[in-house]
Amino acid sequence: MANIKSQKKRNIQNEKRHQRNVATKSALKTSTKRVQTAAASGDAEAVTTAQREAARALDKAASRGILHKKTAARRKSRLAKTANAASA
Repeated sequence: MANIKSQKKRNIQNEKRHQRNVATKSALKTSTKRVQTAAASGDAEAVTTAQREAARALDKAASRGILHKKTAARRKSRLAKTANAASA
């Protein structure tokens, strides 16, 4: 444990950020799974809705620095490919 007051504060801040990032990443995984399960069920409208929400969540995570911009773009691309295959 740190003895310096500013380092104690940094540790607390880092832990809060870590918890926030973990929660956001978990929510991203959940939204991605929703798209895949909707695609498996064959409901085209549910797929497009879930895909739109997941893409928006990925964009938010990228803008906040939780994910890299290109990682978010790659995941969005894969979700779009899945959604388009399910709709066709």
